[in-house]
Amino acid sequence: MRTIYKPLIGVSILALPLLAGALRLEVSDVAGKPEAQLKHAVLMARTTACQSPEKTTITATAEGIVNGVRRSIPLKVIPLATGGTFVIAREWPEQGTWAVKLVAANPEYKNYSTGVVVPFEKASIRLAAVQHYYHAPTDAEVAAALEKNTVARASIN
Repeated sequence: MRTIYKPLIGVSILALPLLAGALRLEVSDVAGKPEAQLKHAVLMARTTACQSPEKTTITATAEGIVNGVRRSIPLKVIPLATGGTFVIAREWPEQGTWAVKLVAANPEYKNYSTGVVVPFEKASIRLAAVQHYYHAPTDAEVAAALEKNTVARASIN
C-alpha cells in the first residue's frame, strides 16, 4: 500500500511548480466596475503570469452564426488601469448567435497559450457556459460552443 502513495506524492510535488506559475485567463461581466462601463465594455478579462506579465498579449474575436453563415470579427482589447486587466466592447451585430474567443500568450511560456470561449445571450455573458482551454480554442471547439448556445437560446425562447 505504501509503495503506491510514494510515487503519487512525488509526482504531485513535482507538478506544483508547473501550476504555481501558470499563465491563466479569467473572464467576468462588467457589472459594478465603473472603469469598464465607461469604456462601454461587455466583458472583462484578467491575466495572470508569474514570468514577465507585461509581455502577455490577448487577442479577442467575436465568433458567430448569422442566418446560417459563420462570421468572425476581430475585436479591440482595451487595457484598464489595473495591470493585466482588459475589457472588450461589443463590436458584433445583435442578430445571430455569438461567442467571444479570447487567447492569452506570453513569449516566456514558449508555445503555450490559454483561451476561453464566452457565449453571449443578446448583450449578456452566459458565465455558466464559459469554456476554459489550456490552448488557443480551435475552430471545432468554438463551433461546439456556438451550437450549445444556439440550442440554449432555442430552449429559452
